[in-house]
Amino acid sequence: MNVLLIYPEFPDTFWSYKHALKFVRKRAALPPLGLLTIASMLPEKWEKRMVDINVTRKLTQKDLEWADYVVLSAMVVQKKSAIKIITKCKEVGVKIIAGGPLFTSDYAEFEEIDYFVLNEAEITLPLFLADLEQGNAKRIYKTTEFADINKTPAPMWELAEMKRYASMSIQFSRGCPFNCEFCNVTALFGHQPRTKTSEQIIAELDSLYNLGWRDHVFFVDDNFIGNKRFLKTDLLPALTEWRKERREVTFYTEVSINLTDDEPLMEMMVDAGFDTVFIGIETPNEESLAECSKKQNKGRDLVNDVKRLQRAGLQVQAGFIVGFDNDSPSIFQRQIDFIQKSGIVTAMIGLLQAPSGTKLYERMKREGRLLGEMSGDNGDCTTNIVTGMNKNALREGYLEILRHIYSHEKYYQRIKTLLQEYKPSNIGAPLKFNDFMAFFRSTYILGIISNERFHYWKLLIWAYIRKPKLFPLAVRLTISGHHLHKIRDQYLR
Repeated sequence: MNVLLIYPEFPDTFWSYKHALKFVRKRAALPPLGLLTIASMLPEKWEKRMVDINVTRKLTQKDLEWADYVVLSAMVVQKKSAIKIITKCKEVGVKIIAGGPLFTSDYAEFEEIDYFVLNEAEITLPLFLADLEQGNAKRIYKTTEFADINKTPAPMWELAEMKRYASMSIQFSRGCPFNCEFCNVTALFGHQPRTKTSEQIIAELDSLYNLGWRDHVFFVDDNFIGNKRFLKTDLLPALTEWRKERREVTFYTEVSINLTDDEPLMEMMVDAGFDTVFIGIETPNEESLAECSKKQNKGRDLVNDVKRLQRAGLQVQAGFIVGFDNDSPSIFQRQIDFIQKSGIVTAMIGLLQAPSGTKLYERMKREGRLLGEMSGDNGDCTTNIVTGMNKNALREGYLEILRHIYSHEKYYQRIKTLLQEYKPSNIGAPLKFNDFMAFFRSTYILGIISNERFHYWKLLIWAYIRKPKLFPLAVRLTISGHHLHKIRDQYLR
């Protein structure tokens, strides 16, 4: 049996980093972790290949003619590319097995798909494979149960062209103890965080390292600190020990803001190799935090919390939302002020959207305010709900935030604010050839031909003199900014 695993193209969005990846000669930010894990769950005797459109840029007739089955996984934002792939598969006559977030929420839209293996594949995929072997496979396999991820196999990394990616990714846990109204994590994975064993994680890291990986690894957990006790007693000590001889490998992940309430945990994460965290800040408006049940963010000095993380050695990236019912026109300037003051360089801000399966989706449906399905792109100036604020005022206010925070002047100001606070302990990793080449490319693209050249040289000269150990980070952030400025212009158009 020949199986072709296909991952659709990501459009040019905030998190695609397509424009920045060109500086380091990479094709995609991250590999398709779900598909690589599915590959390990398929029968060993099956022949497997993977086509990640983000890396190969195309799907050939020869690829499809080789395959007996295509396994397709996608997120909502990849829908347009997924539809093109489905059409090509049908033209060749190859059968499609589909799963992942796009199909879990919208499988009824895809009549051309032969089989849906939905929800957690550790449960539904064995049922499908058993029926397929007996010749009586059903079209849809679903479950409301949650898998024991202690039994989840390591991803089949050998299917990926690892040198084409800027970072690798692994999963430690599923689920989140919180219940934010707009988030579908708990609907998909539950409130009780489930974790892999430390032995599993170390084995996955060993596999990556033995294949030659010497760079960033993203822990894709929606809330890495959901089970703090296990982190402190088991995983973080294991990671710290693993990195003693592998200092060039660093980690980043997603956490909730209450990490700042646990200074020992912050220190342990930094000691274990974490240097960046993404946090859902959402809004400085207390009433809007209450509205969306973001209780973990309420009653806090959020700017001070961010700076505490930075001083501990964790760069903070963050998500922000406008369009809550409790947002007034003042929210736009409040968001701008918060982002600038906090020194959050990578600030993703979007209009409130209601993903299928969330409490917000159900509430909007009851109130007659649902306008269909969301685009999956948090920053494309669209929403699938009727907002409390006038839609034109909301749109213009949102665009004004983008104009401001991703102007060259304000973006470079935030880099400087971060560098003044940031105290990482993982500076010792040696620079690679690609790092030097990215710097030289940036001196031409950003330092000569770009209209941001004044800000570029002013920042780098300041960093070289005042923060020489953070100079490589300053360069990386200017390159990331190149992508974010392009995306801002795209959204403004």
